[in-house]
Amino acid sequence: MESFGLFRGKLKGMAYYFNPDLVAATSLPAKGILSQTLHNDDLVKAVLFAFAPGEELSAHTAPMPATLHFLEGSGTVTLGGDTNAVERGSFAYMPPNLAHAIVARTGMVMLLVMIKGLRQAGG
Repeated sequence: MESFGLFRGKLKGMAYYFNPDLVAATSLPAKGILSQTLHNDDLVKAVLFAFAPGEELSAHTAPMPATLHFLEGSGTVTLGGDTNAVERGSFAYMPPNLAHAIVARTGMVMLLVMIKGLRQAGG
């Protein structure tokens, strides 16, 4: 199946997802935060976020490990008590239950990958 440059298919019974250009798959909003689920199965959920300048996700936790891939723009990510500057190419890994927050200084595109197959017991 092909839609907007996105490919989903099966190879030897295994489902896969491919996108040749994640930044082109979204638009930076004038206000707010847009989110689009790219893939969701029992093991992994991938969500593409587009932030308008100045927008933020307040501190929260998740019961599973996750990664953040910053694809465009700049801002900050707070992991636990540490605040770090992020820009295109920045990456973060978060263990389960780590408090984290994100602030976009400019328009920003970020890919969140939640590793559901490694969900912490009780989560």
